[in-house]
Amino acid sequence: MKTALVVGGSSGIGLAIVKQLLEQDYSKIYIYDRKNSDFLSNKIEFTQFNLVEDDFDKFDSLVDKVDTLVITAGFGRVSKFETFKDIEIKNGILVNEVAPIRIIRKFYDRIISQDNFYCLVMGSIAGMISSPLFSVYSAGKAGLNRFIESVNIEIEESGSTNRILNVSPGSIKGTSFNGGLTDLEQVSALAQRILEQMFNHETVFIPDIDVYADVLERYKNDSHTFGVESYQYKVDSGRLNNTPQVKIGYLSGTFDLFHIGHLNLIRKAKQYCDYLVVGVHKDASHKGKETFISFDERVEILKAIKFVDKVIESKPEDMDVWSDINYHYLFVGSDYKGTDRFNTYEKYFEDKDVEIVYFEYTKGTSSTQLRNALTTK
Repeated sequence: MKTALVVGGSSGIGLAIVKQLLEQDYSKIYIYDRKNSDFLSNKIEFTQFNLVEDDFDKFDSLVDKVDTLVITAGFGRVSKFETFKDIEIKNGILVNEVAPIRIIRKFYDRIISQDNFYCLVMGSIAGMISSPLFSVYSAGKAGLNRFIESVNIEIEESGSTNRILNVSPGSIKGTSFNGGLTDLEQVSALAQRILEQMFNHETVFIPDIDVYADVLERYKNDSHTFGVESYQYKVDSGRLNNTPQVKIGYLSGTFDLFHIGHLNLIRKAKQYCDYLVVGVHKDASHKGKETFISFDERVEILKAIKFVDKVIESKPEDMDVWSDINYHYLFVGSDYKGTDRFNTYEKYFEDKDVEIVYFEYTKGTSSTQLRNALTTK
């Protein structure tokens, strides 16, 4: 019974590989990704996972369940370095380099064993050459490439025949990497070739090597001239994207008597975005209630939570905050859906690239329960 874990398997080449694994009689595929895909199969089990924020111990339960590890998650954009925000740099290095290394360490005992274990990681040709205007992505992939090259020697010296396949493409058509849509038909042949290399325990696979062999040779012969030409090519081809790849989320609340329900709400919101802003109500007068904890203390509590990137004072209406921070997601309770107030919100955000995410309320501790417990004698 063949089983696989695919990190980043909900779109692009990752989803194409999932489809190919299913066609090769894999009985179970676990997908860990930010968002689920529309591709359905009773052999797929999806787990929403944020490579920047979530606990990597969640992989522990799969170590002895799978015999194939595929890591395709990654992102980047072509632009001048000065257009990158700090959070985008941090997240880029974490997702493109640090996360794959950490995941491989989780499964490393399986990789160096005498039993067959298959592993592939999506690198990039950008990690092998000078890539101006792709500097942050290139840096992450360069580190990943050197890691795979180095650790494969360690695996060889351990006596294991397993290897980690470094798949380092140039540009893959039919993926969502540059903001497009996944076209499984367009990438299925490449996915099949990648798996063939993995099953043969190869260490490096560069698709379209007939094209990129010349690229690598030109870089080797004169790296500076190559870099200047690469810079000009990207500019002339109109590939620059000056829009930061940072999805901002916003939610607001009083957060009085902070409890596990608040924490779960914030944790869930961070799954959707890269940068989470939390607005705190000055008091609870809009609900006809008093607060037990001062505004300043509630702000400090929220600032200490790792899922929260910024805390601000809320405004009477959440949509009034949009002009200040240009958020992409607004998180509210499901009881607001369909109300006149939020029908107005939906109309307001139609042309602003904002999604309102309505979270279902779950049973558990509530501020009302705590407030009643404190006031009941």
